[in-house]
Amino acid sequence: MKEKKNFKQLKIIKEHIINNKKEYCITCLIFIVGIFSGVFFINHIQEQPKIEMTNYLNQFIEKFKGLESINCIELLKNSILQNVILAISIWFFGTTVIGIPIVFGILLYRGFCLGYTISLCIAIMGLGKGLSFIFITLFLQNILLIPAILALAVSGVKLYKSIVKDKRKENIKLEILRHTIFSIIMLIVLLIASVIEIFMSTNLLKLLIKYF
Repeated sequence: MKEKKNFKQLKIIKEHIINNKKEYCITCLIFIVGIFSGVFFINHIQEQPKIEMTNYLNQFIEKFKGLESINCIELLKNSILQNVILAISIWFFGTTVIGIPIVFGILLYRGFCLGYTISLCIAIMGLGKGLSFIFITLFLQNILLIPAILALAVSGVKLYKSIVKDKRKENIKLEILRHTIFSIIMLIVLLIASVIEIFMSTNLLKLLIKYF
């Protein structure tokens, strides 16, 4: 029974992606451009800022090593707040016709931050340690976070297209309601990502930080 339910959920997700493949291609492309922009930025940054970033990362690692305990509840609150703001921002700008470029801008910025972080860790720690550090700190939560952000953006684009295609008041209300319900579902996914980030990634980093 459980396997049948899981199969049905996977089928729904698959159909959703296939039905909106053009929108997903656009949002993924924007996100990837953001990642490469972050990598390019680090690779072409001047020496002095790179030294400052190296010192900051090393100080963070040393400080983390010295922590006897981690205030997971406080960290969870901050992570949840950030993800709630992110979800509300994409939802809000997705409901306005002029807000779609801002949604794309948020995607570009998130991609830039990810590329920036990955490139910086590898540049400072080397390929082996850098990838290990990235896997521990970023990988687990981003399995959920990145698809949720992309799906939120796609929902906003779909709403925009529906409003442009059919400007009747009833249609606009219905599409906004659909967009809102879908955004709430994606918000729940983002909240799960916050829990994974704090209770899995952070504790895993605390366990393995001595190797960095």
